[in-house]
Amino acid sequence: MESMLNKLKSTVTKVTADVTSAVMGNPVTREFEVGRHIASGGPGMSWRIYNGTKKSTKQEVAVFVFDKKIIEKYQKFEKDQIIDSLKKGVQQLTRLRHPRLLTVQHPLEESRDCLAFCTEPVLASLANVLGQWDYLPTPVPTEIKSYKLYDVEIKYGLLQISEGLSFLHTGVKMVHGNLCPENIIINKSGSWKIMGFDFSISSSNPSEAEAKYVCKEWDPNLSPLCLPNPEYVAPEYILSVSCDSASDMYSLGVIVHAVFNEGRPVFKINKQDIFKSFSRQLDQLSRLSPAVLNQIPEDVREHVKMLLNVTANVRPDADQMTKIPFFDDVGAMTLQYLDSLFQRDNLQKSQFYKGLPKVLPKLPKRVVVYRVLPALTSEFVNPDMVPFILPNVLLIAEECTKEEYVRLILPDLTPVFKQHEPVQILLIFLQKMDLLLTKTPAEEIKNCVLPMVYRALEAPSIQIQELCLNIIPTFANLIDYPSMKNSLIPRVKSACLQTSSLAVRVNSLVCLGKILEYLDKWFVIDEILPFLQLIPSREPAVLMGILGIYKCTFTHKKLGIPKEHIASKSLPHLISLSIDNNLNLNQFNSFMAVIKDMLGKMEIEHKTKLEQLHVMQEQQRSLNISSQMNQSTESNSASNTTNQVREIDDLFGGNSVNGREMNSSKNIPQSSRVSLTLEEKQRLAKEQEQASKLRNQQPLHPQSVKPATTITQTKDLTSSLLSSMTTLGQLSLSSTSTTTPTSTAFPLTATKSGMGNMEPMSNGLTAPIGFPSAGLGRGMCPATPAIYGGMATTTSTPNFSALSQNQPQPAKAPDMSALDSLFVPNKPKVSMNQMAPRPTLGTTTPSPWMNQFGISHPSQTAPMQAPAMGMASVQSGFGVQANPFFNPHNFVQPAVNAPAMSTTGMLKQSASVNNDLKDLFG
Repeated sequence: MESMLNKLKSTVTKVTADVTSAVMGNPVTREFEVGRHIASGGPGMSWRIYNGTKKSTKQEVAVFVFDKKIIEKYQKFEKDQIIDSLKKGVQQLTRLRHPRLLTVQHPLEESRDCLAFCTEPVLASLANVLGQWDYLPTPVPTEIKSYKLYDVEIKYGLLQISEGLSFLHTGVKMVHGNLCPENIIINKSGSWKIMGFDFSISSSNPSEAEAKYVCKEWDPNLSPLCLPNPEYVAPEYILSVSCDSASDMYSLGVIVHAVFNEGRPVFKINKQDIFKSFSRQLDQLSRLSPAVLNQIPEDVREHVKMLLNVTANVRPDADQMTKIPFFDDVGAMTLQYLDSLFQRDNLQKSQFYKGLPKVLPKLPKRVVVYRVLPALTSEFVNPDMVPFILPNVLLIAEECTKEEYVRLILPDLTPVFKQHEPVQILLIFLQKMDLLLTKTPAEEIKNCVLPMVYRALEAPSIQIQELCLNIIPTFANLIDYPSMKNSLIPRVKSACLQTSSLAVRVNSLVCLGKILEYLDKWFVIDEILPFLQLIPSREPAVLMGILGIYKCTFTHKKLGIPKEHIASKSLPHLISLSIDNNLNLNQFNSFMAVIKDMLGKMEIEHKTKLEQLHVMQEQQRSLNISSQMNQSTESNSASNTTNQVREIDDLFGGNSVNGREMNSSKNIPQSSRVSLTLEEKQRLAKEQEQASKLRNQQPLHPQSVKPATTITQTKDLTSSLLSSMTTLGQLSLSSTSTTTPTSTAFPLTATKSGMGNMEPMSNGLTAPIGFPSAGLGRGMCPATPAIYGGMATTTSTPNFSALSQNQPQPAKAPDMSALDSLFVPNKPKVSMNQMAPRPTLGTTTPSPWMNQFGISHPSQTAPMQAPAMGMASVQSGFGVQANPFFNPHNFVQPAVNAPAMSTTGMLKQSASVNNDLKDLFG
């Protein structure tokens, strides 16, 4: 690595020393700065070409330098001949001015060490491009080493040489005399230019129509720098010492062969015996083999063969060569037209520029960038032509790299960005905005490109505003966020509010909707959504644009609208817009769909929030209860400890044992109790009571009701019933003097251990009531005797007052077992008529008493439960009418499944019962 660096350092030092030694002291260096060595050319490749700049204007130039050290080996007179020949060629070139000739920027200057002059910027000589690298720097520059001539460049280059020869032969009447690749220079834009007029011959009779040229005899003893290149000189120049314009045409034919054969001429000349070589060459030319021209394109092969003809009159002249079909190429003609643009008027130029986009893709990139582009940008000074030129320039920019765009195109576009007229310039830039923002540096975008966009939004032309609003979303992702937020969005909003055009207003809303994804969520909520409420018009398109922005913001994953904003601002605004009379059914449905989506989201979010808060509150409440229970537990343990200590002190007769710890333990629960408020204590007590009830509650199990056992023995229900009635009537009359306490409420449930079996039954008017099968008189006794006495009448029930006064109080509680079978659920009932003996026929009709009780009992197929009720409810609804025993309706209900009885059977049964009653009451 170190050796390579040393080698590079030595090379740079050598080149710098050569330049310094060659140019130092030359007057050219006073006005021009000499750069690096880039090429070589001229007679014998003796001119070294450097790039340079003019100090005053910074204009780029090429500096040709001839170092006199090259000819130090020659004698003085030979040196003088060489210098004179070189001076003649440069002076002749300086006098001649033509687009096909190399343009001299500064005339020849001579110093003690060198000759130097300046020309237009140069790439290389044709000889360098074809592989002749004499007097080139080491290593050979990459630009020359990798340079490849394209077909269009070759065609147009040969056409340019032909046009240059035509100018010399017909315009100046001059023969070049040494036309060869080293005297053809390729400039920076790719044009081929003629130089090296060292051996040029002017006409001896310029005033006459036919020019005559006198040439010198070939002198082999002269230096090669004082003689033309023999490989490109016509045979007659050597053999017959004659020359004509046709001699230059022969040189052109050899150049064509060299171009298509990697720089090789048609014949190799032995410079030691040049006359013999030319004689042999003359014989070969007279019978030229077709193999010699195989590499030349077929459409120009025949013309080249004519150019190489031995007879000069057969060779085409320069003007004829410019018109051959080989040069009728679209690319070559396009380049030719560009070079002659200064001669065209605006109409011709506009027509050419309109068709140029179709041709540019067919041209090589190097030709387009270095040949076409400079010609186009030079026309930017003509404002009327800019709308025609600009599309072509931007088309070329698409094919350039960013570095090439910044270096070759942007400097010429910068002034155009600021042009206001014609208006088409702005439209073209807007259509290619993505290209400009992609390849233009950020600083230039901020200073040049975006101000042009802002100017378009504020333009008075509605068409420009519409186009700008339609294009902005296509390059919004390329605009930096601060510029969009602070400059672009405010201008879009202003255009929407201030315009009188419905199209501009709708396009503004559409533009905002499309660039929402590039904005920040809170910027949209704070700036965009409130702006929607300021829009004054209510056209359907505007309303749907507003709805679209709301919907995009609401549904976008990055953005979204908070539920607070939905509830307070978005929904009220949308609801008010939804009922606008201008909306049709589909548009109204669109509004309602968005409104429903917002409502659903708001409901879900707020409900979720409340549920989370509820869970948090419950968890906090549980934590508080746990801490309070822990504190109460600690308080109980502390009090137990204190009691134990006190008992020990009492046992040993002292009270001062661990008194300090006792006081401290007493203070702990006091401080904990003081910290709770009354409401908290009440709530804590209720919660503890509920928790205790839940812990003590027995689990509920399903209980199956067992059917009662079938009674095998028939009981006398009439006597049992009358006995029960007697007991109830006696209790009713003696209730004032009884000492048995009155039950204040019916029990919720009846257990066997408490009051016996509680059988459910209904009295037909009130809710089902449960009665115990035993102790009924004592447990269900009403508090006031007027209940029974006031509601019972002699027409409905018999009067038991006489019986209760005359009969003594039985010592034993009446047997109520007879009622068990009557009120047991799910048991088939046996009527009293079925239990009584069957009477004989011919008995009397039943008494009214039996009619009140009916002929059958209601079937009780479902169990009935007794609800808990207070004493007040018992007193208000437990009279004769409320009592199931004294309510005739309970006994008049028809039996569903009871079999029908004959009238004769009923009469017999009624007579039997009537006889029993007579026996009972005397």
